[in-house]
Amino acid sequence: MQDSVPPAVARSAIRVPARLPIVLDRSSGLPLPAQLAAALREAIDATTLRPGEHVPATRELARRLGISRGVVVSAYEQLIAEGYLAAVHGRGTQVNPELPAAQPAAARTAAVPSGPAATGEASARAELRDPDRRTAAPLAPGVPITDTVVGPAWRAAWRAAAARVDAMAPPLGAPELRTEIADHLRRMRATARDPRDVLVTAGTRDGLGLLLTALGGAGGREIVVGVEDPGLPSLRGVVSRYGARVVALPADEHGLDTARLPDGVLDVVIVTPSHQYPLGGSLPLPRRRELLAWARRTGVVIVEDDYDSELRYTGSPLPTLAALDDPVGGTVVLLGTFSRTVAPALSAGYLLAPEGLRSLIEPVRRELGGPVSSTVQAALAAYLASGELRRHTARMLRRYAARRDAVSERLVGASALRVRPMDGGLHAVLEFTAGGASRQDAVLARTRAEGLGAEALGNYWQRSDAGDGMSGLVIGMGGSDDGEFDRALVRLRAILDGR
Repeated sequence: MQDSVPPAVARSAIRVPARLPIVLDRSSGLPLPAQLAAALREAIDATTLRPGEHVPATRELARRLGISRGVVVSAYEQLIAEGYLAAVHGRGTQVNPELPAAQPAAARTAAVPSGPAATGEASARAELRDPDRRTAAPLAPGVPITDTVVGPAWRAAWRAAAARVDAMAPPLGAPELRTEIADHLRRMRATARDPRDVLVTAGTRDGLGLLLTALGGAGGREIVVGVEDPGLPSLRGVVSRYGARVVALPADEHGLDTARLPDGVLDVVIVTPSHQYPLGGSLPLPRRRELLAWARRTGVVIVEDDYDSELRYTGSPLPTLAALDDPVGGTVVLLGTFSRTVAPALSAGYLLAPEGLRSLIEPVRRELGGPVSSTVQAALAAYLASGELRRHTARMLRRYAARRDAVSERLVGASALRVRPMDGGLHAVLEFTAGGASRQDAVLARTRAEGLGAEALGNYWQRSDAGDGMSGLVIGMGGSDDGEFDRALVRLRAILDGR
């Protein structure tokens, strides 16, 4: 893939996957070194790891997985003996550069494209609150930390992009950016797909609107969309704006309750399987498989909102639901945005779709035109290619983890309050264990009066009779001023204590 990337966005020589997803089962009868070797072997065969790429150092991988270094050393030695890995003196361990480049699953299974998709580039409650107020509030949900984005790599990317004022990006997106996004998904989300499956969007809402337009044009009837309950009100609002009907689907602490999915009702289901919003659950593998089997049987399109799934503090990162899907005849459309990992002002994201659904979406995008300027696309492509986004994400994970710990420390002992555990993301959920909706309303009124920016937990349910009586607050952990964030927590604690 690197041969197709312009020199201006060439990658560095040593490329280590920063968030390699590996899951080990200590209850299994298979020894841990064998499990680890099998996971790495599978990653290499699936092209998640490619010839010449470095694997993590043994101490670092052992620390990430919570195992002894000896387990990693044993697994690496086995794979070196098999020819999967090669030890290079002074440069660590890498995937054997002599291995033939494996063909990605998408390319192995894809039929020869035809029709509009084949011509491609060759021929060429909407918001919980007012967004301006949310941005200014120290505890506003959905606001990322952005103060370390601007650095040498960022400035260099924009300088190079600004010089290309005569370049016009194709409607589906600049080829170099689509290539970089595909590689980003492979490295950070264990999703190896062809760059043709990627369309550049102005963010999650733009991608969802594009899909709904494509599906509505094809069917000529009302589209029925299932949404998680609780879930993001903003996406429910997008669905309604495009004339579709919203149906609430029950979700619990693990995510969407796949055992209660209806047959013959829905056209689309929107899910957040890696980090359910707002409760934070991760959809277990059995439910993921059940959801995919149900979608294949019923013909329902699954929209996977990847929201803030890369911002995971504990354990290995979770692959996307799309990684389990068929890249040709599949049912999963992945929506992603750089608003959480880079900055909201960028207004850029992506849509990843299997070939069959792309054939419906691409003609609509060509007619409507691309929503992201060529300058933004060129800058983002260069920034991704530099590897700086991965380093920036790692830095932000440490800061968000520290803020999560600060939330627990500042609010420990608060009367009738539970801080729900969170493995990642930009927010925390404070559940009231007594006082119910009346306490929620009273506390929320005071936090709003003081400009703290908290939101009512009850607002995230679609059905008024849902929620099992849950009440509380959703607070954000973004904003660039660490001192202001801490002072806001101190003030919130005083409000919770009735002071």
